[in-house]
Amino acid sequence: DQLGAYYTPLAVVIAAVAWGISGDPTRFLAVLVVATPCPLLIAIPVALIGTISLAARRSIVIRDPACLELIDSCRTIILDKTGTLTQGKPSLTNIHVAPGQNPDEILALAATLEQYSKHPLAGAVIREADNRKVSLREASDISEPPGFGLRGTVDGRQVAITGRKHVADQQGLPPQTGGLECVILLDEKYAGTLVFHDRPLTESGAFVRHLRSRHKFAKIMIVSGDRESEVRHLADQVGITDIYAEQTPEQKVEITRAETAKAPTLFMGDGINDAPALLAATVGIAFGPQNDVASEAAGAVVLESSLVRVDELFHLSRRMRRIALESAVGGMLLSVCGMFFAAAGLLPPVAGALVQEAIDLAAIMNALRASFAPSNLTDVDSV
Repeated sequence: DQLGAYYTPLAVVIAAVAWGISGDPTRFLAVLVVATPCPLLIAIPVALIGTISLAARRSIVIRDPACLELIDSCRTIILDKTGTLTQGKPSLTNIHVAPGQNPDEILALAATLEQYSKHPLAGAVIREADNRKVSLREASDISEPPGFGLRGTVDGRQVAITGRKHVADQQGLPPQTGGLECVILLDEKYAGTLVFHDRPLTESGAFVRHLRSRHKFAKIMIVSGDRESEVRHLADQVGITDIYAEQTPEQKVEITRAETAKAPTLFMGDGINDAPALLAATVGIAFGPQNDVASEAAGAVVLESSLVRVDELFHLSRRMRRIALESAVGGMLLSVCGMFFAAAGLLPPVAGALVQEAIDLAAIMNALRASFAPSNLTDVDSV
């Protein structure tokens, strides 16, 4: 659209001047025939469609083609944490127990209750119990009050799995560290703490490190709803210093809007709570196939939980812009040269039409390059 705003008046001016100076209306016609803007009307959409096709073959769905034009202009990137920079699958890494308690016994009691829960950490507890060959027991009177954890009776004892803030007597609790934790109570007394970590994706560090040097991002942020100690633990691992933890979806939107007012932003997340921020950013990228709401809100969806695919999207965007501009600007320059020949009377209308067809064909053939994959589309591994 921006190129056409300059090209069309230029063509009309050249045609009018040629007619005015020569007094021959045929020159006016010849200039306009040569000026037909097919490089703009056809070559750029061909480059877009070719890139969308190539992206789809690499598990990237482009929902809004405009994002391909905008990604390379973004200077702030806002990243969600869980499921975006991490595997989204926490694992149980430590079991702290009160004096006189056995770690396997505490794990068995916790896993017995967690098998009835849908909480994201329940699977990690059950997997660890299975790895340690810990036998589960019979449970009864199970309840899961929202925000208060899980309760039940196991072997005649009251077992509760809750958070640190819900423990009245915190004497004996280990110091709080990075990661998620669950506190185990037996008969309302502290018995142990389960500590979980969601490991970073293997490529997270290299991906973050190369954003400034290779993609010109001036600001890299983590905005997450998770606890600050957990977010900072990950940020230290991948090399990000600008973090916002314990943020609600509304706060995520406010932060994204504030950053977008300063510079074009790219927001990347995977959960339903990221959807409003995906819409508020200049470009929203839904990461992973887990959530339909996030996918609907994003301009592009990376179907694989791989940051290498995200980097490929960045390179596809830059490559599409380059090929589209080569096709459009190159075709326009050739057309302008043809217009000057037509204005001088050296190119009659019929010959001008043939020349224009040749220019269009060259521009379209160049644009078709966008649909063919180059030898390498990512530089994450080289950082």
